[in-house]
Amino acid sequence: MAEIIFRFLIGGLAVSAFATLGDVLKPKSFAGLFGAAPSIAIATLALTVSAHGSNYAASEATSMAAGALAFLVYACAVSIVIRRFQVSVIGTVVLLLPLWFVSAFGFWQLWLKATN
Repeated sequence: MAEIIFRFLIGGLAVSAFATLGDVLKPKSFAGLFGAAPSIAIATLALTVSAHGSNYAASEATSMAAGALAFLVYACAVSIVIRRFQVSVIGTVVLLLPLWFVSAFGFWQLWLKATN
């Protein structure tokens, strides 16, 4: 029960801090961006360190970084395709979704090879 309360406190504090940061920045659409992924990632890593130790958390952080970099590739590709070909946003997002997964796996594999 204590771990659940701790999760709520860490998550709530992180979300509130990033939402406040997003509220200060312009345009206001940044508020949602800062209120979501970074705060959840930080809360998750804090809980992972407390539950499994820093080595395990480092592995999780590497996976998060690979996923974030892959998302950047995916978002750029979606943006380029939509602008260049003026196609449906929903269709483009869905059709290019495998790019995100392939990129994340590829970046993760590159990181593993670089560290071994």
